[in-house]
Amino acid sequence: MGAGHAHRLYRHGHSPVHALPPHTKLAAVFCFVVVVVSTPREAMWAFALYAVLLGVVAYVARVPAGFLLKRLLIEVPFVAFAVLMPFVAEGERVEVLGVSLSVSGLWGAWNVLAKGTLGVAASVLLASTTELRELLLGLQRLKLPPLLVQIASFMIRYGDVITDEMRRMRIARESRGFEARGVKHWGVLAKSAGALFIRSYERGERVHLAMVSRGYAGSMPVIDEVTASRAQWTYAFTLPGAALLVCLLGWML
Repeated sequence: MGAGHAHRLYRHGHSPVHALPPHTKLAAVFCFVVVVVSTPREAMWAFALYAVLLGVVAYVARVPAGFLLKRLLIEVPFVAFAVLMPFVAEGERVEVLGVSLSVSGLWGAWNVLAKGTLGVAASVLLASTTELRELLLGLQRLKLPPLLVQIASFMIRYGDVITDEMRRMRIARESRGFEARGVKHWGVLAKSAGALFIRSYERGERVHLAMVSRGYAGSMPVIDEVTASRAQWTYAFTLPGAALLVCLLGWML
């Protein structure tokens, strides 16, 4: 985890949110999501306030609304599932524009959409202000099992390696005039997939041997010791703290 590693979700900046230690942001987002999930679905105003809180965080982090909304498209499959719930759920029915819908299905759809969207938005803000390397260091700092951190680290890096290898193979095919246009070209693509697997496996073996020859014994050395002051913890937990207050009001009102 010593080398820098940028990703497409990250937006470079120098805001107060970017400057927070990664483990404080991870803990804050986790607590915020727990609070959102614990909020009664009937308290619609509470979810609007949660959205306002995330908007304030995005403003402080200088993350544009367009950047955030574009990355929220990952939620589309869940939206499709939520839209179907009022049609397939059982129980009391209600007429909406001449269509019979389930009352429990409508509440369920609202519950999934509201809580899911807020959770995804909080995760996108976390990824937008924290590099992958910092996220891994934050997980390590939060005492996540070291083996899981290493698996995540290798998975991220080898994902990029495999993607780059696929790009080179595609360029090599196109430079020879190949263009997949139908079923008859599936054989070539299948052979390319097999070659990609073999190359990736061989590269993994070479990397492992190189690591062992340099003293790797099952744990990665910690190069950067990430610490957080009490003020930084307080600043990071402003979001889940405010959300907790809203949640309590939602249960009482």
